[in-house]
Amino acid sequence: MTGAELSLTPGVEAIRLFLHVLAAAIWVGGQFVMLGLVGTARGLGDEAPKKLARAFARLSWPAFAVLVITGFWNLAALNPHGHATTGWNMVMGIKFLLVILAGLGAWLHGRASTKGGTAAWGSIAGTASLLALLAGILLAG
Repeated sequence: MTGAELSLTPGVEAIRLFLHVLAAAIWVGGQFVMLGLVGTARGLGDEAPKKLARAFARLSWPAFAVLVITGFWNLAALNPHGHATTGWNMVMGIKFLLVILAGLGAWLHGRASTKGGTAAWGSIAGTASLLALLAGILLAG
């Protein structure tokens, strides 16, 4: 084979990446699923959206923690210090801020007392999560 050879990902690296992608699927994908369920949940009663949100929180917050932990683990495994371009470092910094904004937005969304506040913070959390996912793809490429 000429050029770079294809190989399988070593065990620990595969586990790290698997956990990170799984947690992202739960955190980001779950937000979109919840968005799609809100209208139907409202038709089931006033408390249904809140009950679904609490159930989702039991899955999403541990996933967020796994994302943060494996994110730092990914960064340590890459060891980009001295080898990363200015652009890579900028995207990493933006991703870091987006992750903070996503977590803060989701936390405030869960504590909002008005429909407008709930919608605004949910939108911020979802958008920041989606952009953090995009930044992660850019960093991996």
